Amino acid sequence: MQSLFSSSITSLPLLAQGKVRDNYAVGEDKILMVATDRISAFDVVMGEPIPGKGVLLTQMALFWFDKLSDLCPNHLTHEAPESVVHVEEYDQVSQRSMLVQRLKPLPIEAVVRGYLAGSAWSEYQAQQSACGIALPKGLQNASELEQPIFTPATKAAVGEHDENISFEQTVALMGSSLAHQIRELSLALYSKARSIALEKGIIIADTKFEFGLNAKNELVLMDEILTPDSSRYWPLDTYELGTNPPSYDKQYLRDWLESTQVLGAPWNKKAPAPELPKEVIEQTAQKYHDVWALFQPH
Repeated sequence: MQSLFSSSITSLPLLAQGKVRDNYAVGEDKILMVATDRISAFDVVMGEPIPGKGVLLTQMALFWFDKLSDLCPNHLTHEAPESVVHVEEYDQVSQRSMLVQRLKPLPIEAVVRGYLAGSAWSEYQAQQSACGIALPKGLQNASELEQPIFTPATKAAVGEHDENISFEQTVALMGSSLAHQIRELSLALYSKARSIALEKGIIIADTKFEFGLNAKNELVLMDEILTPDSSRYWPLDTYELGTNPPSYDKQYLRDWLESTQVLGAPWNKKAPAPELPKEVIEQTAQKYHDVWALFQPH
C-alpha cells in the first residue's frame, strides 16, 4: 500500500496540519479530514510514515461512529470525500478521509479509563490515585477498575504534552451543565464500545473522545474515535493481571523508542525523533492491521 506522509490538495484551502490529520476547508460549514500515515509518539511526529495507517484509522473511526450513533450525534456528513476535490486528488482522499461538519471544538479531551495502565498506573503506585481520582488499595498493573473513570485532559499543540485536569477544572472551562453532559456521555460511549470489543476478543483499556458544538449549540462527537491512536487495545486471550499486556496500539513503537539511544544517550523525547528501522515500521503497521482484522466479519 502506498504511503501518504503529507497530503497536497490544491483544490481546497488547508486549515490545519495536526500530528496525523490534514484538515481542509470545504466552504464555511464543512471540513475534509485526511488521515495521513504519519505517526507520533510522546507528542513527537516520527520522520517515517506507517504504510496504510491512515486508511485503517479512518475505517475504524467510521465503524465506531456507526456502532455508537444511537448514543450521540457525530460530525459525519455522509458525503463522499471525493466529491469536493479534483479527480487527480482522489488517491489522496479515498478510504482515508471524512467529510465532516465544521464544529466549535471543546477545549478538552474526554479520556475514559476502565483499567489501570500507563501513566495512571505510575501515579497509582506513588499516590494511590489516577489523574487525581482516589482508587482502592491493592490494585495491580492492568487491574480492571470497579467503575470506569473520567479523566479529562487539555489539548496540546503539536510537540507539546496534553495535561490531565480535574473535573472541577473542566467545569471551570466550560460550565457545569456541559461538563456533566460530556462526562456521562463519554462513560456511556466507552461502556458500549468495551462490550462490543470484548465480543471480538479485545479489551479497550482506555480511550479518549473529542466533542464540538454545532450551530444549534448541540454536543457532537468529532475527530477520530476508538482507533489504536486514541485507545489502548489489549488482546483478551493474553491478558494477565500485574503485567503490561501486549497491545494493538502504539505501545510497540513507544517501547522501541524508550530503548533506543541517540548519540550514546536515551532519546530525550523531543524532535527530531530517531529514524525508524524498516522492521519497526513493519511491526507497527502490523499492529494496526491485526486489530482492524479482529473487527471484520468472519
